[in-house]
Amino acid sequence: MFRGIHQVSVDAKGRMSLPSRLRDELLQFEDPSVVVTIDPSTRCLLMYPLPEWEVIQAKLDKLPSFQPQARRLQRLLVGHATDLEIDKAGRILLPAPLREFAGLDKKVALLGQGKKIEIWSQEQWQAQREEYLALDLQEPMTLENLTDISL
Repeated sequence: MFRGIHQVSVDAKGRMSLPSRLRDELLQFEDPSVVVTIDPSTRCLLMYPLPEWEVIQAKLDKLPSFQPQARRLQRLLVGHATDLEIDKAGRILLPAPLREFAGLDKKVALLGQGKKIEIWSQEQWQAQREEYLALDLQEPMTLENLTDISL
C-alpha cells in the first residue's frame, strides 16, 4: 500500500531514484516491475506495480472500443503504458515522452495513492495542491459528493 509524499530528483538521463520505503513495497511483489502511464485527467504520471496494472488493463480491455470515451481511455492509458525495471541502485528510467507529458524536470513529487504512485513535477503538484485546498474551502467534501471511484 503506497502512502505519503516523497520528493525525489530526476537526473539528466531521466533516471528517478525510488525512496527505500516505496522500493520495499514494490519488492513485496513476486515481480517488482512497474508500469508507468499518463493520467488522462491531469499532467502527472501513474506508476503501478505490474500485478496491479494487469488488473487495470484487463478492465480497460473489456470496455467497448466503439464507444468514444472508452476508446479514449484505452488509447491514453494503454497506449502510453510503459514497462519499467528497477535497477540495482533502486532507480527507474522514465522515457522522455512520459517526462515531457508530465513536465518533469529535476524535482519530482511522488504521491502514494494506495495501489499506485502518482509522479508529479514538484511545481505542478504544488499548484494543484493549492487548487485542491482552495476548492475544499469553497465546497466541503461530503460522501454525497463522491461517485464511483475507479483506477
